[in-house]
Amino acid sequence: MTDRPLVLLWTDNAEPYLHAAAAAGLADRAELVALPRGQAPSGEHCARAEGLLAWGVPPGLLPRMPRLRWAQALTAGVEGWLALPDLPAGLTLTSARGTHFESMPENILGALFYLTKPYAAIAEDQKHSRWARRIATPLNGQTLGILGLGAIGQAVARLASALGMRVIGTSRRATPLPGLAEVLPPEGTDAVLAAADFLLLLLPATPATESFIDAERLARMKPGAWLLNFGRGALIDDDALIAAVTEKRIGGAILDVFREEPLPVSHRFWTTPGIMVLPHIGGPHPRRDAIVARLFAENLGRFLAGQALREVVDRQAGY
Repeated sequence: MTDRPLVLLWTDNAEPYLHAAAAAGLADRAELVALPRGQAPSGEHCARAEGLLAWGVPPGLLPRMPRLRWAQALTAGVEGWLALPDLPAGLTLTSARGTHFESMPENILGALFYLTKPYAAIAEDQKHSRWARRIATPLNGQTLGILGLGAIGQAVARLASALGMRVIGTSRRATPLPGLAEVLPPEGTDAVLAAADFLLLLLPATPATESFIDAERLARMKPGAWLLNFGRGALIDDDALIAAVTEKRIGGAILDVFREEPLPVSHRFWTTPGIMVLPHIGGPHPRRDAIVARLFAENLGRFLAGQALREVVDRQAGY
């Protein structure tokens, strides 16, 4: 027994988090207990834990943790946590928002290059020793619309504007941002839909964004425009998107997130020409745990010092 607060690391790869806490000089100030995801916390863990690091928790667990004051989610999206019927009202929940900053902007640019540069077709040509003249479509001068100008959206905007793209988007705080030709409030979504050659979704999953891209909004997009979803799967009305792509009312879609993952083999996204299914490659990074561990260590230090934590979830906003 110790008077140090117990923080439970409920993850299969706890080593980066233990290392980050030690590097920050916090290892002796908290009792860090690592537990693999397949093993349920013991009664003692539940009784003593004041902090928790986890991908998510099942219903019924948090009420068994009377001393728990802080939970650090290992994901940026926290809809699973917020959907818990017994999420304690006084629990401070922090997300891993911002930890995809090193990988997701590049992967989004990769999707834009895939759509406009003929390397994939040329690779197929080479298999058949076929010399075919192909011309790349410039991104320079085209409009990228971004719905959701958080840290990732702003990073993409800076990179895309450096390529000569005109970047516009929506943000709850409609103030000028680097790389953005125009920043509109959410009420300006229709203007972004109408102007974008490429529409990038980076909105969080909340009740207000459920099926945000529906048949009505798809109809406001340019004919030939492409939809890129790197936000959350619930942002899209699946049937409406399939119809819009099949009927060639938009150019197509690249989807990295889905309502159910892995995407069921029977889902029509797999077989709809014009829709590319990515296996959620946007955020993962070879050293993702080390990146998230930096945030965890900073928040652990703040938690022990009684200071405000970073990336606290706004339950009303949903992220």
